[in-house]
Amino acid sequence: MSLWLLNHFSTFTLAVVTVGAAVVCAVVGSVVLRRRYPSLAKGEHNEMVGVTLGMFGAIYGIILAFVIVTLWTQLDSTQTIVATEATDVALISRDGAAFPAPVREGLDSALSGYVHAVVDQQWPRMRDGRPSYGATESHLVDAYTVLQSYDPKGPREQVFYEQAVGHLNDVAGQRRARLNMAEQELPPLLQILAFGGAIVLIPLTFLYGMRKLRIQLVFVASVAGLIGFSLLLVVVLDRPFAGDLSVSPAPYREGALARYWDPAQSGAGAGSVAGKPAHR
Repeated sequence: MSLWLLNHFSTFTLAVVTVGAAVVCAVVGSVVLRRRYPSLAKGEHNEMVGVTLGMFGAIYGIILAFVIVTLWTQLDSTQTIVATEATDVALISRDGAAFPAPVREGLDSALSGYVHAVVDQQWPRMRDGRPSYGATESHLVDAYTVLQSYDPKGPREQVFYEQAVGHLNDVAGQRRARLNMAEQELPPLLQILAFGGAIVLIPLTFLYGMRKLRIQLVFVASVAGLIGFSLLLVVVLDRPFAGDLSVSPAPYREGALARYWDPAQSGAGAGSVAGKPAHR
């Protein structure tokens, strides 16, 4: 459900709906309860309600802060993984310049197919929460095939060959980490604590009586608005590849990899590897 919302509505729209709904529900609930029990306005139970509200608020605040910080760290880690993977692919492309033309062209073909498959095939699937290894597997195998079948000549080629193999192994590891990130979501227990806590805490504010209705509504609406915005952050940060704040595939189009997206410069990547045409 959260993926569908993030992929079909802007963050601003979700913020308006989420925060607005929380505030409206809090205001309506407070007014209804005040009319049903007029004695609440006298604040006879404010001392007990204040202690309970403070205790629940502190516990819920700690849980919510922990969840948000954890999800923000996860998003930052995902961005680092994506940037590192793209950098390793670019380094392989640069290392390949030291190899003979047939090897260089075969490697370029595999790398070009890989970055296109990541952006055009894997990214939409990750956005929908359905990551797939198959989209890039053949291109990664092609790159390994090119390097495994080549015997470097001389110390210069040997140095670049070892670096290219090391970077290719790193690409394979970063790809797995990236796809794992696309599958992760907040554990059910933390989801219950985050959203269930709001269901408990907001109604508690209704019981804190104030003589002036306007002041009480401002108090209730402020608490509900803050909680609603915090829950919006939880939903947005929980899916690093969906929504307006999602991780971008831009690193696979920039720097040394830009030539794989420019038809005028991608001739070297248009060859074939082991008899397979390059995938575009």
